[in-house]
Amino acid sequence: MQRRDFLLATGAAVLGLADIPDPIVDIHQHAGYQGRSDDALVAHQRAMGATTTVLLPAGRPVVRPSTHDGASNGLEAKCLGNESCYRLARANRRGFRFGANDVPDLPGASQEIERYLRRGAVIIAEQKFGVECDSPDMQRLYALAADHRVPVLMHWQFERFNYGFERFHTMLAKFPRVNFIGHAQTWWGNIDRNHDQKVMYPKGPVTPGGLTDRYLSDYENMFGDLSAQSGQNALTRDEDFARDFLARHRHKLLFGSDCTDTAGAGPGCIGAQTIAVVRRLAPSRAIERSLLHDNAQRLLRLK
Repeated sequence: MQRRDFLLATGAAVLGLADIPDPIVDIHQHAGYQGRSDDALVAHQRAMGATTTVLLPAGRPVVRPSTHDGASNGLEAKCLGNESCYRLARANRRGFRFGANDVPDLPGASQEIERYLRRGAVIIAEQKFGVECDSPDMQRLYALAADHRVPVLMHWQFERFNYGFERFHTMLAKFPRVNFIGHAQTWWGNIDRNHDQKVMYPKGPVTPGGLTDRYLSDYENMFGDLSAQSGQNALTRDEDFARDFLARHRHKLLFGSDCTDTAGAGPGCIGAQTIAVVRRLAPSRAIERSLLHDNAQRLLRLK
């Protein structure tokens, strides 16, 4: 060890800094998720080690085709909306931020989203509705994101949410000032060039050259959310591929939990498991830090 590094390490140990865990930004959590209380969520995030949590609201509950006649209200998981996320974040200012959201084809959706962007929302999310990804309604939302310099996080699920994944490159090209974050089953299944779109959680070795991998490589404004079972499955189904994937896209991937448990640790917490997988598979501490903190802080312009 060089003298300078030795002195820094010794000084940190004396000050007790060596035991301070690295910061973690969780870009994907929900208020009211499957009925979980606010207090339980705050305790969960603390136990998981998240130092900053971004709450993603649902849209207004309505009965229309884009919400599958109401079946997917509350993001299909009893998640609460803009005002609940705003209030929870305001009550926990040190560790929580909030997003803005609405059903994109609902009249007044842009105005509803913009109201919370003006109140400090850092992202438009989670967009999880039965709409075409390149529809006029969605393009109005992308234009709003460009105006406010916030990313858009989209839940991609074949024949259920955000239709037309194979066409999304046209939106990436048309809205180069908007940073898009991909999430969920169809997003992560398509790291594999031979992915069967009807399979939500594919297993086994990955054939390189999938559409998701190409989007991340070819478009500066495309990013990936590692959250939920879909993200964890993508990392663990072929760990040799995953190590290379994390290295190649080390500036494009962001940690999220998107888990419903109350423990925040152990085998029942997807978020805690994903943190452990990232730490095990990341080729270096620098890459681990980027995935768990730095990329999100930069992309969401967190302070």
